[in-house]
Amino acid sequence: MKRLIVTADDFGAAIAVNEAVERAHRDGILSAASLMVAGNAAGDAVTRARNLPSLRVGLHLVLVEGRPVLPVAAVPDLVDASGHFRTDMARAGAAMFFLPKVRRQLAAEIEAQFAAFDATGLRLDHVNAHKHFHLHPTIAGAIVKAARRHRVKAARVPLEPQDVLGRIENHKASGVVALTAPFARMLRARFRRAGIAAPDSVFGLAWSGAMTKERLKGLLQQLPGGLTEIYMHPATGPYPGSAPGYQYEAELAALTDPSLPGLLAAQGVRIGGFTDFSS
Repeated sequence: MKRLIVTADDFGAAIAVNEAVERAHRDGILSAASLMVAGNAAGDAVTRARNLPSLRVGLHLVLVEGRPVLPVAAVPDLVDASGHFRTDMARAGAAMFFLPKVRRQLAAEIEAQFAAFDATGLRLDHVNAHKHFHLHPTIAGAIVKAARRHRVKAARVPLEPQDVLGRIENHKASGVVALTAPFARMLRARFRRAGIAAPDSVFGLAWSGAMTKERLKGLLQQLPGGLTEIYMHPATGPYPGSAPGYQYEAELAALTDPSLPGLLAAQGVRIGGFTDFSS
């Protein structure tokens, strides 16, 4: 059986994102969203989610390009002078790996973000990290530890089948794929050993911010067997902090394409969130 999760990332980042998530779920095929608990519009996102009981909501851990949940004084080595997480992932990642005091701050912030999600009263469907920072072994380890306390059942692992992309359009894998794939495979094995489910395939890396109607329809037509997650970034338009060049409105239009429900039905694809496929 083909099982599919269609996720919107950055839920809570802005009203423009939250409006798109609600519309894509009510009128389209969006089945899940990943919440930024310290996002500028996190409260609005939680209110909308409570009114959308069939939307599966998970935690989008933010440890880069965002604000911490904890006071800046509690995580001084994770933030810059503005009080935001550092943007240089390589340097930040090295400090997290080698410096015990940074690891302690990291673990505390991850725990605080899980606690903030718990405080919403929403059922936790999954966890992932902004910019896939959970590929970092220290962050992955902290997630596994927090998962035991917060009953995490599923997490995203960014392993994207390149052959499927090539059947949709001419595609050449980037060097980033070759660099990160071994870490992603180790992460999936680590999560599964810890009892955390991970999808068999994930799509959204190569076409991040550019998941057009044609690409999304092509993925649904070429969907591999097992459990697949397609993650996207819908919004009603650009917003403060949004990524330059991202086709937010086009991704919303793709998710609400009226032809997609019939396509899924014809292919025998079951759609939902991670908790819907937990058995």
